[in-house]
Amino acid sequence: VCAISTKKFDDFAKEHDDTAILIISADLPFAMSRFCVSENLEHVTSLSIMRSQEFSRDYGVLIEDGPLAGITARAIVVLDQKNQVVHTELVGEIAHEPDYKAAIQALGSVS
Repeated sequence: VCAISTKKFDDFAKEHDDTAILIISADLPFAMSRFCVSENLEHVTSLSIMRSQEFSRDYGVLIEDGPLAGITARAIVVLDQKNQVVHTELVGEIAHEPDYKAAIQALGSVS
């Protein structure tokens, strides 16, 4: 699901050079970089939170118990040019994809 999401948002960013797409993952930085290079993903910026759970806690996406404890839930946050949140989605099941249409509509409204 992460790969699919990254590719879909990279496709959006290709046509919207005034939009910054940050892909935040618990993957190792070199693994994320290798994936982006192998898939020709040049319009997203990948960031790793593998060394700290601070980001996950701050954004309320840290899974704190159960078999997935310690990883980050799948979420989308769209900010406008003033860094105001204009759209959020916390995906209910980690194996499910986000609502791309809603996120892209929100991105389109701020770009």
